[in-house]
Amino acid sequence: MATLSASALRKTYGDQEVVAGLSFAVEPGTCFGLLGPNGAGKTTTLRLCLGLTAPNSGAIVLNGCAIPAAAQQARARVGVVPQFDNLDPDFTCAENLLVFGRYFGIADADIRSRIPQLLDFAGLASKADARIATLSGGMKRRLTLARALVNDPDIVFLDEPTTGLDPQARHLIWDRLKQLKSAGKTLILTTHFMDEAERLCDALIVIDHGRKIAEGSPRALIAEQIEPQVIEVFDETRGQLAPFVEAHRALAERVETSGETAFFYCRDPRPLLARLAEADGLRYVHRASNLEDVFIKLTGRELRD
Repeated sequence: MATLSASALRKTYGDQEVVAGLSFAVEPGTCFGLLGPNGAGKTTTLRLCLGLTAPNSGAIVLNGCAIPAAAQQARARVGVVPQFDNLDPDFTCAENLLVFGRYFGIADADIRSRIPQLLDFAGLASKADARIATLSGGMKRRLTLARALVNDPDIVFLDEPTTGLDPQARHLIWDRLKQLKSAGKTLILTTHFMDEAERLCDALIVIDHGRKIAEGSPRALIAEQIEPQVIEVFDETRGQLAPFVEAHRALAERVETSGETAFFYCRDPRPLLARLAEADGLRYVHRASNLEDVFIKLTGRELRD
């Protein structure tokens, strides 16, 4: 039985349909990704699934409970890491966990017994008495993750959990999320970092304008949507790229140009690499295709605000 399922989900604000017939299911003990550009409907979908926003139509079942009718009952076994930290600046790290645990009706003694383990999990064992204002951005994000676990949830919703963090903090949070999945927790993740989704997600959907446009595991989507090899060619002298692309377009299955960079998507990159070795004024990177290539192909390269 799916831990979370959504069927034909729709949500409109005025004349704008933000979620347009979305359906998906999340298996227990997996990490499920919800990907899409800005304004695609990701955060609205999370709010619908948590019962914080009522859908115009469709059905949601979370932890065996119909949403939004039984949302409060379902959320008792759910943890949430919001997109923006909302820790209480008047409390210490330990006090933030204590007060949050009370919202679930957990006895103070039980919460206090969990606090050392939660802080250690977040790499904040020495920060129990520290005020929020003294924490770095990465520390605040890790404390928000610890706070989401105070009720020992079965499911954890994570809305862009590593945005704004340095590489070290991101890797630490990735490690903690993998630990949670290994412990049987179900993770539901939105992110703009495709490498993050590729590392963590067992399955994902890509949505745009509130509609599902792709679904599958990261590896399956890469194999299905993109040629296996990519050569990125950069114009260092300005003026050499366009002639090179026109002369060698036939050596790739597909070519995309963005500014001073051309992306050659190839099955056999060797002929193109041989030509590039002889070219002047061009720099290039040869790599395997990845989930970001899939995302760009499906949603476009134009900037979304």
